[in-house]
Amino acid sequence: MCGIAGFINGRGDAQGPVLQAMLARIAHRGPDGQGIFVDGPAALGHRRLAIIDLDGGPQPMFNEDGRLAVVFNGEIYNYRELTAELTDSGHVFATRSDTEVLLHGWEQWGPELLPRLRGMFAFALWDRDTRQLFCARDAFGIKPLYYYRADDGTLLFASEIKAFLDHPSFEKQLNERQLELYLSFQYSPGEETFFTGVKKLLPGHWLRFDGTTLQTGAWWQTAFTPEVSPTHWPEAIDAVLQDSVAAHKIADVEVAGFLSGGVDSSYLAALARPGRCYTIGYAEPGYDEAIEAARLAGTLGIENRVRRITPTEFWDAIPAVQYHMDEPLADAAAVALYFLNETASREVKVCLSGEGADEFFGGYNIYKDPFTARWYDRLPAGLRRVVGSVAERLPAIPGVNFLVRRARPLDQRYYGTTALLTERQKRRLLRRYQGIVQPRDLARPCWQASAGLDPVTRMQTCDLQLWLPGDILLKADKMSMAHSLELRVPFLDREVFALARRLPAEAKADAQRTKKALRTAAARHLPAASAQRKKRGFPVPVRDWLRDPRYAARVEAAFRSPAAARFFDTDRLHTLLRRHLRRRQDNWRQIFCIYCFLVWYEQFFGRDAA
Repeated sequence: MCGIAGFINGRGDAQGPVLQAMLARIAHRGPDGQGIFVDGPAALGHRRLAIIDLDGGPQPMFNEDGRLAVVFNGEIYNYRELTAELTDSGHVFATRSDTEVLLHGWEQWGPELLPRLRGMFAFALWDRDTRQLFCARDAFGIKPLYYYRADDGTLLFASEIKAFLDHPSFEKQLNERQLELYLSFQYSPGEETFFTGVKKLLPGHWLRFDGTTLQTGAWWQTAFTPEVSPTHWPEAIDAVLQDSVAAHKIADVEVAGFLSGGVDSSYLAALARPGRCYTIGYAEPGYDEAIEAARLAGTLGIENRVRRITPTEFWDAIPAVQYHMDEPLADAAAVALYFLNETASREVKVCLSGEGADEFFGGYNIYKDPFTARWYDRLPAGLRRVVGSVAERLPAIPGVNFLVRRARPLDQRYYGTTALLTERQKRRLLRRYQGIVQPRDLARPCWQASAGLDPVTRMQTCDLQLWLPGDILLKADKMSMAHSLELRVPFLDREVFALARRLPAEAKADAQRTKKALRTAAARHLPAASAQRKKRGFPVPVRDWLRDPRYAARVEAAFRSPAAARFFDTDRLHTLLRRHLRRRQDNWRQIFCIYCFLVWYEQFFGRDAA
């Protein structure tokens, strides 16, 4: 697990000091070592967090004749099997590192190497003979990779956008169009970013650059194929997860775990049995999962470390969280993860985490929607649209969201588990609303790809392609690497997905339950209460804290800032906050979303921005 950065100069040879400055920006991703390689216009850099082959895996790494150079962020869990296969084909390995598999695998198979890889990865490979750069990202987007084409023809790439700030060809400009999408999604969705010209290499995609032409394409297509079969799904799930957990425990350092009160992390802990696990808690009643986690840890015989976050710590950490995220993120769980990873990093370098279980196995509560209040869906569509239009103008009180949500067919309304500001609300709040690209535009390819499938599977498809890489995995990567900690996600494994993609709808959700087959599998190893515990997400008491004048004052100050006046109607911002503070409306998610953007903006575009 590491951080990578580099560039292909558009004019003249690359300069090593520039690359060193880029790497210094992301030193937190790899405190165990630094490596650089400069070859004419090409510069490849690496910051290392040593996990496998502690002494023999420095990067950049080269093949036998030095023709190929690679920098790699991630882990290849089947590297031993691939090493054996490649050795049988005549390749000679100089290290025990999983990185070297990429070099010999590329020699042997070229791009066909990618579907052979079991793991998480983002890598850049330079061919000194052809003068071509090849980059690739794993199927589910576990590891990030950004790129930027400068006006002078230079191509930049890195694990984090902030690495670009120190390159002379990078022109830092705000992509204001992304703000409208962010206010609906709570994260920056799709290929574009908040920095003009900076793009994400999408999950399951590759990039090729020959100094002139830049090409990207997909090497993987995520698709669910539910089937009716006599398969005993819980037994099959348990078998494949045991195999995945075993693969994800391969390391030359201790592998610990995260543990909440939910079934996902509990199931992993029961299978992996790490020596220790880490839990986040709060003093506020109704939000603290530490009690359930401690009880389960005791049952499993695992040492449990609890970190309880105070409200002041939470609010003080938001600027650091937004800086490390690179783009604004309004997921309050990111702050909790920031502290969870900080705590774990004091003792270990690797932790297992439960990301991906909801997307693979049907875990979100909204997946119950197709099975509830079906009588309402049978009302005339025109009537539902009228009721929804009226409800959209009402205060945020219980029941209103249901009427708005069910006013339109699923494929016209759903773009993720979190839907914040509507177009109507954005039009009222923003000084420059354009509405050129709307959330449904990003979701449309997902709905087209899943045509003919059941509603739950279609929502999963959307979440797997948008929510999972845009929010869940990005905050997992950025918050862990902020503290030089490797996070491994056994649910997000190619073999696990090969099974999960086949699950029929009845094995996923109904009106009462989610992750039905997964919970039954987990019950083979967990107490019934743990296996069947309802999903709570990663609860954070922001709603309550925003009704405390001490913390509402922080938001109010941000709403009075020049940045707020530039982008928003500040009178309406203060109205949102005031109504929440007085308990007239529940506006915390919208308030927090806008606040996080303003904090992020100050980090990167404010007077004292880096």
